[in-house]
Amino acid sequence: MLRVSTERAIARHEVREIEQRHTMDGPRQDVALDEEDDMVIIYNRVPKTASTSFTNIAYDLCAKNKYHVLHINTTKNNPVMSLQDQVRFVKNITSWKEMKPGFYHGHISYLDFAKFGVKKKPIYINVIRDPIERLVSYYYFLRFGDDYRPGLRRRKQGDKKTFDECVAEGGSDCAPEKLWLQIPFFCGHSSECWNVGSRWAMDQAKYNLINEYFLVGVTEELEDFIMLLEAALPRFFRGAAELYRTGKKSHLRKTTEKKLPTKQTIAKLQQSDIWKMENEFYEFALEQFQFIRAHAVREKDGDLYILAQNFFYEKIYPKSN
Repeated sequence: MLRVSTERAIARHEVREIEQRHTMDGPRQDVALDEEDDMVIIYNRVPKTASTSFTNIAYDLCAKNKYHVLHINTTKNNPVMSLQDQVRFVKNITSWKEMKPGFYHGHISYLDFAKFGVKKKPIYINVIRDPIERLVSYYYFLRFGDDYRPGLRRRKQGDKKTFDECVAEGGSDCAPEKLWLQIPFFCGHSSECWNVGSRWAMDQAKYNLINEYFLVGVTEELEDFIMLLEAALPRFFRGAAELYRTGKKSHLRKTTEKKLPTKQTIAKLQQSDIWKMENEFYEFALEQFQFIRAHAVREKDGDLYILAQNFFYEKIYPKSN
């Protein structure tokens, strides 16, 4: 409890410092922001999808590209906000000019800003992962942590049971129900989204992915996701691809002690209807990402290059004198 109180006190202090700095630079409350400076990105990151690795790139670039990065820290990492917190969050995102342009990230499910009557919605992005690989990574993360914060004690620390042994024994931490996460994160805050195995939830998640997300990448092709973001949103991601390719990889995070599951374990999980739905959603996202990439890049000598602008305007009337 003391640690949580301390973290919140530090966070409030950081916010006050930034707001004071903006006040010294001159008031912005009544000044209309430039279109790019009025931009807000929300990365409602799914656990164990390389989300920390990607977020650290945003942190590495924020000073150079002049935007703010804010972590949405929910109590006990609960991805569903109360109704009153939803209102507070929407109000913060839309009216907190001192934090614009802003990159918000956290383990929260999709929230539809339109239902709150806002005029300009934020830009949603996300990354998803093969559902079994994500669950395996999370299973070992709870027991052994990762190389990002190796000294932090994890909830299941001391449990030496492998993922294979867990599945063979029918353990709760590796049950098919634990696969149900990426669909509800994209589905949102409706009760049916969190009803494990709901066909409606999967359909809604697909709808949101297509209609409400600017870009959704996959962990397995993270570099291409970063490259597309830099090409489309350079205000935030200028330099991201080069940083990812040639940096010291300090932003990369790897779960320790992870053992790959056997074919028998994978086959057992794949018998579940829950896996079939989560995998269908993953394949749907992957197909959409690869479609976008195919129309945005070209390949030469094994490398991908972003296409130059491929449209122009002509036959402009009336003619100017």
